[in-house]
Amino acid sequence: MTTRYHWFLPTGGDGRSLASGVHGLGIGGVLEPARTGRPASLTYLTQLAQAVDSLGYEAVLTPTGAHCADAWVVTAALIAQTRRLKFLVAFRPGLIEPALAAHMAATFQQLSDGRLQLNVVTGSSGAEQRAYGDQLDHDARYARAEEFLQIVRRLWSGAEFDHHGKFYDLENAVLRDPPTPLPEVYLGGSSEAAMAVAARQAEVYLSWGEPPALLAEKIDRVRELAAEQGRRLRFGLRIHVVTRDTAARAWADADRLIAGLDDAAIAAGQRRLRTLESVGQRRMLDLHDGSRDRLVVGPNLWAGIGLVRGGAGTALVGSHEEVAERIAEYRAVGVEEFVLSGYPHLEEAYAFAEGVRPLLGEAAA
Repeated sequence: MTTRYHWFLPTGGDGRSLASGVHGLGIGGVLEPARTGRPASLTYLTQLAQAVDSLGYEAVLTPTGAHCADAWVVTAALIAQTRRLKFLVAFRPGLIEPALAAHMAATFQQLSDGRLQLNVVTGSSGAEQRAYGDQLDHDARYARAEEFLQIVRRLWSGAEFDHHGKFYDLENAVLRDPPTPLPEVYLGGSSEAAMAVAARQAEVYLSWGEPPALLAEKIDRVRELAAEQGRRLRFGLRIHVVTRDTAARAWADADRLIAGLDDAAIAAGQRRLRTLESVGQRRMLDLHDGSRDRLVVGPNLWAGIGLVRGGAGTALVGSHEEVAERIAEYRAVGVEEFVLSGYPHLEEAYAFAEGVRPLLGEAAA
């Protein structure tokens, strides 16, 4: 089994601590922390993308939401600055029409020589969706995403057709120059609605970093749903890393990430994140329930980032050898792709590539 390793573009900002206004702190509501870290400038994102490209990561996930820069615009600006790096662009059906999305993807493939992948995100916050003009609830957004993807795939086939569905009406729809190759679709979510749509429509099912036993239950469920459709998916893990030459150094650096967060900031972060509709977000929060005393949720699995950051809230923390061992455990339950990140993202990309990748064996090549 060939394992793929990806990195992350922090288009909401970067830094050395979660108190410095880094990416992800605005997920789920309006939060304006002190901006003392690195802004998500084109200069910095270019530096990071070029480093990730040279280090051998396959792709960079570029997030979507009101808390960060637009993923399509950012990644388009980076095409000419990179050589082989793919762009896993997150976007939300419902905020863009499927025919336009299909056209944009085809153009991106042409300009990038086939380096586009798509991360379909339905939105974890109903309030944020409504601020964009989207009134659908959680399950309806997944139903719309499925119809959206059906239309996009049909356009990518080169067919000309009419479509009259629950969410979209198209007449004489056609894409004159379909993309080559077709972008792969990544889709995540822990609800039954999310897993069902992923089983029918995605190439890769993504999950945040739960302990391997919990993740294995979701993988088994999605694999079962996909088999009912005659399909086989790959499975990906979205998780942070803090990897160092020694475990003591790694845990000290992890502690420094949250050292500037007082109890009031953590309580506010937990209240904000509990308002989200995402089942996956609730599962992240339930790992620690906002307590500093419950942050080690598995061997080398630390939930400190999830005290205030929405979305992926856990990190693999330890020596390079320990992190490699934990990755092997995730691979054993079926994970074939790892979408990694760490603060600051530039330095941590080097730490993982130079310290952990050489320990992962032939299957990581």
